[in-house]
Amino acid sequence: MGREDAQIEATVAIVEQVAPDVLLLTDVDYDLDGEALRNLAGRMGFEHSFALAPNSGMATGLDLDGNGRIGEARDAQGWGKFSGDSGMGLLSRWPFDPDAVRDLSDLLWRDLSGAVLPKGPLWTDDIAAVQRLSTTGHWIVPVLAPGGPVDILAFSATPPVFDGPEDRNGLRNRDELRLWTQVLDGAFGPAPQDFVLLGNTNLDPFDGDGLRQAMRDVLADPRLTDPLPVSAGGMAAADPGQTGDPALDTADWPDGAPGNLRVDYVLPAATWTVTGAGVFWPAPDDPDAALAQAAGPHRLVWVDLHR
Repeated sequence: MGREDAQIEATVAIVEQVAPDVLLLTDVDYDLDGEALRNLAGRMGFEHSFALAPNSGMATGLDLDGNGRIGEARDAQGWGKFSGDSGMGLLSRWPFDPDAVRDLSDLLWRDLSGAVLPKGPLWTDDIAAVQRLSTTGHWIVPVLAPGGPVDILAFSATPPVFDGPEDRNGLRNRDELRLWTQVLDGAFGPAPQDFVLLGNTNLDPFDGDGLRQAMRDVLADPRLTDPLPVSAGGMAAADPGQTGDPALDTADWPDGAPGNLRVDYVLPAATWTVTGAGVFWPAPDDPDAALAQAAGPHRLVWVDLHR
């Protein structure tokens, strides 16, 4: 019998309420045979699950953080204590088309057109020769939905913090977003048409750390639609001095460290019609407020689409 986990139980309860047809989970560990993800999918009412081995926790064999030791979490392709740590999982009520999946996770950072690489003693030719751009992964996964396939563009980017003056994580975070722009330009094969971009960008367009213009550029891309999902809980938890609209926030962190931010996104292609959107962040007096809190700092973002 598996042990109970309060965060998992709260997450399952939220997903049951929102009842999405397709769901991206981030910060979930990858297991080779997919059994754990299939079991979780079944509990949430999904028949289909998909995951690839993430870059997080993947050993590089190099001392990326310059502390004189190798094999630590910060020496992996993406921060992780073990192979498969903090990966992603896609769940769907409709089948995936695994033969048509495109995985861009092995792209070297230096090979992205226009990449801005860090400078300084912590960035060497040896590191540049192995460092992948994706912290976790960049997947294009077709879902065989009614009416035709839908490409899910899934990723989870590095936080633009926990580095030094070289701004390694900030630069990498920006380029992880820029990769999707180039995908839509057709630089990595046929440009997706009916698609939805899902992920944790770890970047707010107005507040918090990071190169925020990159997020504003993505939201302004005419090939995408920003559904502007809001919540009563986000509005009620507004931070002092916050620049962006707090109703759009999707993560509940302590004020100033880094504060509540909009970092989780569902961005459909402009070809879709948005019929509804929101963030599962109930107001403080709502009985479900404790449920959202128990599920962790990130809030579930949902968007209803029609084509």
